[in-house]
Amino acid sequence: MTVVPLRPRARGAVVGIDLGTTYSLVSILQDGRPLVLPNAIGDRLTASAVSFDEDGSILVGDAAKSRAISHPERTAVTFKRDMGSDRKIPIAGREMRPQELSALVLESLKRDAEEALGIHVEEAVVTVPAYFGDLQRQATRDAAKIAGIKVERIINEPTAAAMAYGLHNREREMRAVVLDLGGGTFDVTILEIIEGVIEIQSTAGDARLGGEDFAEALAEVVAKEVQAEHGGDPTQDRQTLARLLAAAEDVKRRLTDEEHARFVVPRMKVGDQNVDLDRPISRTEAETIWGDLIARLQAPIQRALRDADIQPSEIDEVLLVGGATRMPLVVDLASKIFGKMPMKELPADEAVAMGAAVQAALKSGDAAVEDLVVTDVAPFSMGIATATTMGRQQVEGLFSPVLERGTTIPASRSQRFFTMSDNQREIRVAVYQGEHSLVKDNTFLGEYIVKDLPQDKAGAVSIDVRFTYDLNGILEIEMKLEGSDRVEHLVIEQRPGRLSPSQIEEARAAMAALKFHPREALPNRTTLAKADAVFTQLTGPARDELGHAIATFRSALETQEPDIIDRVREQLNALIDALKSHVPKK
Repeated sequence: MTVVPLRPRARGAVVGIDLGTTYSLVSILQDGRPLVLPNAIGDRLTASAVSFDEDGSILVGDAAKSRAISHPERTAVTFKRDMGSDRKIPIAGREMRPQELSALVLESLKRDAEEALGIHVEEAVVTVPAYFGDLQRQATRDAAKIAGIKVERIINEPTAAAMAYGLHNREREMRAVVLDLGGGTFDVTILEIIEGVIEIQSTAGDARLGGEDFAEALAEVVAKEVQAEHGGDPTQDRQTLARLLAAAEDVKRRLTDEEHARFVVPRMKVGDQNVDLDRPISRTEAETIWGDLIARLQAPIQRALRDADIQPSEIDEVLLVGGATRMPLVVDLASKIFGKMPMKELPADEAVAMGAAVQAALKSGDAAVEDLVVTDVAPFSMGIATATTMGRQQVEGLFSPVLERGTTIPASRSQRFFTMSDNQREIRVAVYQGEHSLVKDNTFLGEYIVKDLPQDKAGAVSIDVRFTYDLNGILEIEMKLEGSDRVEHLVIEQRPGRLSPSQIEEARAAMAALKFHPREALPNRTTLAKADAVFTQLTGPARDELGHAIATFRSALETQEPDIIDRVREQLNALIDALKSHVPKK
């Protein structure tokens, strides 16, 4: 389907964005069907990678991803995993927060959408992993604000995929499970579709388990073998580590379609020597290495089934979402658990973005989706820290849930809590998220102290604590002193990974000062970045051939003749593709 520029209107477009760990996409509903929009180089998938070019300009996408091998110190990848934390990522002599790097990706997607649609993008629906907590969701909102994108609606990735599927199956009644394994996260969602109503019944997952972990596991095993043989740790050199991870990713992808592959890294720096690595690896050996990761995939699946109170045999369809679900081990695992082959009706990489487009259309009031209804559930339990008296001993640090996981949202739940000592003048309301009985094992979200309580005996004074959780997964807390009109709200400005309004404005100003690489020059810059990355991996005649082709292309760029540049670029891209499968020999 081609992109038809939209007619100008009073307000801009509302798009759907899948902000992924490895790849990101932007989409819109057109003629009643979700459409993923192309980026500056004509691809629908934009690598979630940022790199600072030598001239100071910003590269986002495939060009940046390729530079993770040739210029790792100037490039950042997989930063979505650190959303909601206070980590700062070193890049090109500066430190940037995950929100700032994500904002650069969002800004790039926004530019691509505006170019494709011919109108301004005013607002977006952004997807997040279902198992993202409050901190990560707030950080995602912060990233959108820095990028200048209005985001009122955040939707869980498996829910979005279910919406994309349900859009064309509104008449069918079925219960399905969505297994969403992306680059950095794994979500499991059980849902039911009845007459156009998509009801989410349970959600579970692992916010730090994805396709990247499978590649890293291969790289770790190979690095240990190299260290044992040559006495040096190859992961200590940043560029060598980047090359190891790139080779591991290539092996992982090859083993999706083939039984055997080769792990190749020529001239790898190990201590004070260069080592040519050329190691065969089979799918069976790789799956043995991935044993612990496979076990981690099973736990959320079983938890989601328990929470929904259903048996695997009651599932009608299994939907696989996320590029990593192409791995045979994921298909095999799903088939064994549910007793049926998974569906492949939707593109694994695009299903979430397609669903985000459906939600964006719902928000815009598009008649094509007016009869579609979606419910969702809270993925975590949320509550506060409490204490209890056992005999003469006071036990503290207990977790008392106020809003249980699996509760249909939006939801509002309240519980009453009492003072524990005579003449107690304040109550500390410390909010946590998680499933453990002790708060120290859960995620701390923030705290508020209700002060100036009336003096009375222990247990005579109480407050009602109300948790309100909305469709965006944003939590609000209200505390009401019993017997009075006094109501206080929990406002937490400083928490790990959360930016203050002034910090967001500072980040926006800093981003405005950055220079994005010219859009019209991106195809050429991307080809050069890919060529440089492959050049570092080659030896011998193949390397000489590619070096000559790169020089020819640079010479063509000097002519500033579009026809010549396009022709030579196509030739160089064809050579890059051919040399990717080239295996250097020792």
